Amino acid sequence: MEKLNIDCFILIFNELQADKKSLYSCLLVNKEWYHLVVPILWGNYPYFNCEKSKEKYSNIILSCLPTSSKQLLFDNNIKLSSAILSNTLTFNYVSFCKFHRTGIIDNIIKVVFKENLSIVDYSKKRNLLEQEIYKLFISQCEGIKELDWRTSQPLPSFPGAITFFSQLYSLYIDLYYVDSHNLYQMAQICKNLNALYVRNFIQDIPGLISLINAQRNLKIISFDFNIKKGTCEGLSEALARKGCTINELSLFGSVGVIPHSFLTSLINLKDLTIYYDCENYGGIKEFQKCLANSEFPNLQFLEIDDGSLCFKELAMLIEKTKGNITYISVYMSNRSADNTGMLLKAISNHCPNIENLTTYIGSNDLIYVKSLLMDCNNLMRLCLNSFNENNDMGDELLNILIRFSPKYLTDITISGNLEYSISAFINFFESYRERKPLCFYINDNGEHITTGHVDVVNKYYGERIITSSNLLVYDHFNLAYN
Repeated sequence: MEKLNIDCFILIFNELQADKKSLYSCLLVNKEWYHLVVPILWGNYPYFNCEKSKEKYSNIILSCLPTSSKQLLFDNNIKLSSAILSNTLTFNYVSFCKFHRTGIIDNIIKVVFKENLSIVDYSKKRNLLEQEIYKLFISQCEGIKELDWRTSQPLPSFPGAITFFSQLYSLYIDLYYVDSHNLYQMAQICKNLNALYVRNFIQDIPGLISLINAQRNLKIISFDFNIKKGTCEGLSEALARKGCTINELSLFGSVGVIPHSFLTSLINLKDLTIYYDCENYGGIKEFQKCLANSEFPNLQFLEIDDGSLCFKELAMLIEKTKGNITYISVYMSNRSADNTGMLLKAISNHCPNIENLTTYIGSNDLIYVKSLLMDCNNLMRLCLNSFNENNDMGDELLNILIRFSPKYLTDITISGNLEYSISAFINFFESYRERKPLCFYINDNGEHITTGHVDVVNKYYGERIITSSNLLVYDHFNLAYN
C-alpha cells in the first residue's frame, strides 16, 4: 500500500480543525504526524475552561520570549517562573499562531502578575511586559488574518510588522487606545482589508482616514460612535470613496454625528444595520433625506433600531431594490408612528424572498398583513408589534394568519395591547396541525392573556403542534418582560 504524501495529510488534518479530540489522538501516532498536527493545533487559540490550562498555555508563550526580553523583564523586577526561564521547547509555538486578540495578551499578563495590582510600579511593569509579548508575536508570526487592536502599544513600529500585518484581512480597532499616528503607520503596511470594525469613534482622525483610503477592496464596515453630536465630514467622505466596494455597513449612534450623504455612493450594498438613539431633530431629518435618496438594488439584509420616523423612507428604499431582501428588522422606542402600512406594502410588493421580518402595524394595516402573507411565500419568522390603542383586532389578525400564512411560517411573535378570544386561539393552533411545529410568542404586558389562553397553549404543546412559547407557564410578571 502506497503511503500518502505530506500534503494529503495536511489537508486531512486541516479538515479536523474543529475536532480537537481527533487531532490530539493523531499526535500519538508517530513523529511525522506529531510534527504536522502541532502547527494546526496552535494555529487557532484554544478557549480554555480552567485556569490551570490558561496558565500552561501562557507559560509556553512566555518561554518563547527571546533572551533579551527575559533579561529586560528581569532588570525591571518582573519575575518569570523558573520553569519559563529554563524551559526548552520542541517548537517555536508562537510562529504557528494565526490569531491575535487582546484577551490572549491580557491572560498571559494575569498569569505573571496574578492580578496583584499592589505591585510597585504595576502600570509601568504591565506596559513593559505587554510590549515584549506583542513584540514576540509580531516578530515571529506571519500572515495574520485577524487583529483585535485594543492597546496603546505602537504595533506597526515593532520589528516584523510589515510581514505580520501585510496580509491582514479583518481589523478591529478601539480608538480609546489607538492614536492617529499608529493608524497612519498601519495604513502604510495594511492595504488589503476586507473588514474594518471601529469602536469609540468621537471625531475625525487623520490616521484612520488614511487607513480607509489605503484599502483596495474594503467590503465590511462597522462604526460605533461614542458621541451624541458631531460633524465627522472626513469620515463620510472617506466612506463615499469606498462606495463601490462596501457591501456590508453597520453604524451605531451615527445619526446626528456624521453626514449620511455617503450612503448614496454605496451602490453595491447588501447588508445595512443602523442603530441610533438621537434626539437631534436636524440629525434625524438629515438621515431620513439621505435614506430616501439612496439606492441599494442588491440589498439583502436591513436592520434599523429606533427608526421611529423612517417608515416612509424605508419603504422608498425597499421599492428600489431587486427583490433579494431576506431579512428586515425595524425596532423603535416610540409608541406611535406614521406610514407603517406603507412599509408593509413595499415589503409585500418588492420582497418576494423575505424569510425574517420584524416590523410594526397600526390599526388600519391588517389589509397589508394579508397581502404580505400572500405575496411572501418564503416567510419563516414574523414579529409584529402593534400600535393599536384599541384592543379589538387580535382575533382578526389571528384569522388572517390562519387563512393566508405561507407554509414555511413557523415562528410568530405578536406584541401589543391586543385581546384574543379562546376560540381564536384554538382555531389558530388547529390550522398548524398538519404543519411543522410552531414557535408562538405573545407579548402583551400580562393585560389580556388569561389562564384559559395558557391552557390552550399547553394543550397544543402537549400535542407537539407548538414547540415553544412564552405562554407555557402562566406568570403575569414574567410575561410583562418577555
